[in-house]
Parts: sequence; C-alpha cells; structure tokens
Amino acid sequence: GISTRRYSEGVDAFLEGYGVSASVVSRRMVRATGEKVQELFSRSIAPLEIAVLMIDGVDVGGHTVVVVLGIDTTGKKHILGLRQGATENAVVVKGLLEELIARGLGIERPMLIVIDGAKALRKAVSDVLGKDTPVQRCTVHKKRNVLEHLGKGERSWVSRRMSQAYAQSDAQVARRDLLRLVEELRPINPSAARSLEEGLDESLTVQRLGLPEALRISLRSTNIIESANNGVRDRTRNVKRWRDGMQVERWSAAALLETEKAFRRIKGYRHMAVLLAALDNQRKQENKAA
Repeated sequence: GISTRRYSEGVDAFLEGYGVSASVVSRRMVRATGEKVQELFSRSIAPLEIAVLMIDGVDVGGHTVVVVLGIDTTGKKHILGLRQGATENAVVVKGLLEELIARGLGIERPMLIVIDGAKALRKAVSDVLGKDTPVQRCTVHKKRNVLEHLGKGERSWVSRRMSQAYAQSDAQVARRDLLRLVEELRPINPSAARSLEEGLDESLTVQRLGLPEALRISLRSTNIIESANNGVRDRTRNVKRWRDGMQVERWSAAALLETEKAFRRIKGYRHMAVLLAALDNQRKQENKAA
C-alpha cells in the first residue's frame, strides 16, 4: 500500500518498527558486496576456454572501473575481472590482464581482443598478450569518433558510408571503401579523415578472419560488454554518496555478477568454430613468417 514516491518512508518505518538501524543494514551490505568481490577475484579462469576478450570501462561514482568480459569457445559470456582506476590507462589494464593470467587465463591459445580503440588499452594488450594478438576496434566507437569532427550536414552521408563498409564481408572491399572515404574527407575535414584512418585496419579484423555475418556483427563492436556495463549503471544509479573507492569496487563486482546470471550465448555462437580455426591459422602464418 505504499506509493512508489513514498517507498523510502515505508522502509524507514519498517526499520524502526523492527529495531533495525541503517548502520546495521549498511554493514550487511558491505559484508554481502565484499563477498561478491572475493567471489569475482578468487574464482579460477583456468577451466574456461576463452576465445574472445572484451575490455571496456564504466564510470561508477566518478571512478572508472575497467571490466574484462570473456567469451568461451561455445559462445558463453563470463565476467572475468575488474580493476578501478582514474581512467582506462595502460597501467590499470596491464595490471588487470596480468592478474587474469595469474588466475588461469590461457594465453597459449590465440584469442581475439575487442576494444573501443583507446590507445592505452591497445598498448596494454600489446605489452601483455603480444603485439601480434588480433585486435578488433569497435566500429561503433570508430564511427562516433569520426562523426564528432563533422558538422550536421556531413554526418548523415559519412555515417551511411561507414556502415556500408563495415557491413561488407570482404575485408579488402571494406578497406577500399573506407580509404576512399578518407580521401573524400580530407578537403572537407582533415581531422575527421585522420580519425577514420587511425587504426582503420583493426576495425576490419572480423572481416579478415572471414567470420560469418551473425558472428561478425557480434564481435565487431563492444556492444556485448556495454550491455554488462549497463547492468552496473542500473544497479548503482540510486547511490547518492560514494564514500570511497572500495565501495565502488564492491558495488561494481556485485552488479556485474548479478548481471552475469542473465547472460545468454552471443548471436552467431554456432559459428565459433570458424573463429577458432581462423585464429589458429593466423598464428600459424605468423610463426611461418617469423
């Protein structure tokens, strides 16, 4: 019988009526969320056959929490770990990746790494997993970065051309179309042209690997991990005051593990064998070249 606008009054009355203080509730929350942190940080990754790593950051209480999500060889998603930092800097990400390896992340198997394109993330991946590790730059972030340089009059047709290129199944065709767009943008907006050209080849990794369309769409952006990050935002948005970084870490871990319970396989998971074969073949080619 309590309206949604007055639910807080009802909770306060309930606590008073049963002699439960806010501090007791707070201590229980600290204990519960602390257990979630321990669960996330201590569980072994070794049994998971991870084929894809997605790395992204989410803002929680003014702090950046870097999250790593793994996709195994059957297309199942797993929250692997998180680390709090001021930004998505290379030191934070490098430390997180090294921690995952210590917990059993198998780096002897080739993996695809999907990131938003931040240089710090790319450097950390190279430093820890090797410079030849295949990386897919998020096409959603790439498009957003390019369009931010443009006026309203150019955004529509540039967005359409980029979408058409990223929808191509042939990497060479997509690359040709994007390079053509770079040349068209140079006299209009050199900054937009440079933004598109930077890391262009890594925005086409899923095409070069020859992935079927459904799987290609799933892995060409960080949308999958963004969905998990939205779970953190939803579960923390009503927190009005963050006391410290430990509270941010506890809430983020708890929110991620709750979100993980509703995970389903990625779209295109039936084609994961194609990805595994392509990654193995790429590594063999690299070893031959070396």
